[in-house]
Amino acid sequence: MKEYSSFEILGPIMVGPSSSHTAGACKIARVAAKICPDNYDKVEFYLHGSFAHTYKGHGTDKALLGGIMGFETYDDSLRDSYKIADERGLNFSFIPCDLGEGFHPNTVKIKFLYHDGSSEYVIGSSIGGGNIVIVNINGIKIEFDGKYPTLLFEYNEQKGVIARVSTILSSNDYNIESINTEKDDLIQKVTLTVEVDTKIDDKVVKELTEDSRYLIAKYVEV
Repeated sequence: MKEYSSFEILGPIMVGPSSSHTAGACKIARVAAKICPDNYDKVEFYLHGSFAHTYKGHGTDKALLGGIMGFETYDDSLRDSYKIADERGLNFSFIPCDLGEGFHPNTVKIKFLYHDGSSEYVIGSSIGGGNIVIVNINGIKIEFDGKYPTLLFEYNEQKGVIARVSTILSSNDYNIESINTEKDDLIQKVTLTVEVDTKIDDKVVKELTEDSRYLIAKYVEV
């Protein structure tokens, strides 16, 4: 039988009526803002499942806006997210939708649109008690909860990538919390997610991510 901490049962310190619809939404947006470049022109929130039906009544919209702006779950500024977003000139929209089967009912796709016509997106789910899981980044299926600093790589299937990443982290005295890979057999691509127990120095991040073998290399500090 799984053991639960009091934090998981009671939920986080927060502003809002629901740990799932408010605190979780805020956390998803905060992580998404760390994953994607911040020089975006507009952000779109695609609300799935119960998020789509109750986002105004449960304050999910305010929580998502606040999270994008970097607010914590317990920040009273969440109540004034719309006003603060307008003051900052943040261009945003909320779009109720159906993301399809396989997604948790409390799920949002956060899409960032840039001046050059490009875009990036993050899909995250609020799974209860203020806990979240990021399930997709720009079409890459992943699963991480945003609790640890995380390295994300996508590359064409080949040998030596995991060994290289592990060696660099070990030689710089970083402890690995988890390593997960997901392979797309159809296109022969691999997604590698590595969680570590402490913030990674910028010099080490550069060494880890600047490699021509990677199609995508990101470091998410949480």
